[in-house]
Amino acid sequence: MSSVSVSSVVGLLARTHHGRVATSVRALPLLAFARHIVADGRILLRMPRSVGHHRACAGSVVAYGSDNLSSARPGENLWAAQVVGECVRYEPSAAEVERFGPAPGLVDGEPYEPVYLSVRPQFGTVHSTDDGPESRFEDIA
Repeated sequence: MSSVSVSSVVGLLARTHHGRVATSVRALPLLAFARHIVADGRILLRMPRSVGHHRACAGSVVAYGSDNLSSARPGENLWAAQVVGECVRYEPSAAEVERFGPAPGLVDGEPYEPVYLSVRPQFGTVHSTDDGPESRFEDIA
């Protein structure tokens, strides 16, 4: 396994728009979808308030990951990237909100109201097929 820098891990996440955040609620695992952007080395998340998953994430250590499993072009290597870090509530700038793009109208039949969170990566992993970027669990703080 070769080493991949934090910028490579975060750079792969920047290639996608959605991912999954993993945390726990009362010692039970929770996996939730989120829209994300990368800003200043942080992963900024936009999640639906009505679902309530943001409450389990804010103030906790979370894992956040994305991949190109459904978007890789023929012949392109497959990869999955993940970061681990503390997740906190975040107030995005107008420019960051614009970068998130349009929000859905409804989530689970409820009107969509966004909640924003920030994850500052402390550790990261990348796994890939063939000669793509690959890394063991790496401390990136």
